Amino acid sequence: MRRFLSGLGYKMMNFMQGRYGTDKLNLAMLITAVVFDIVNMFLQPLWLRSILGILSSVLLILAIYRTFSRNIPARQKELTAFNAFFNRLKTLRTHHIYRCPACRQKIRVPRKHGVKVEIRCPKCGQTFTKKI
Repeated sequence: MRRFLSGLGYKMMNFMQGRYGTDKLNLAMLITAVVFDIVNMFLQPLWLRSILGILSSVLLILAIYRTFSRNIPARQKELTAFNAFFNRLKTLRTHHIYRCPACRQKIRVPRKHGVKVEIRCPKCGQTFTKKI
């Protein structure tokens, strides 16, 4: 039995060679699918249950597809976009992003509730006041 299991491990390693594997995006998709399934157990309207069931199935299929994919650059591009979106959400919690009225440059300013701040654009040098 031990020999069979060790042989199975080697066969799986050979099968996964050259394939993408798992990453944060796959994990997020799997967790979201499980949450959809758990919520789906407690819902009453049939149409809502079917929508959540379909979404859950689609997420699971996409996660499996990404795991076994051989197109590594495309999967890495997807992961980069996911990480950029997630980092943007984290940044919005601690900072506010304004645009310079003159050159439209994005400027990130730490959040301080109820405080007026004078902001100087690093690109064109214009100053403007905003209430954060």
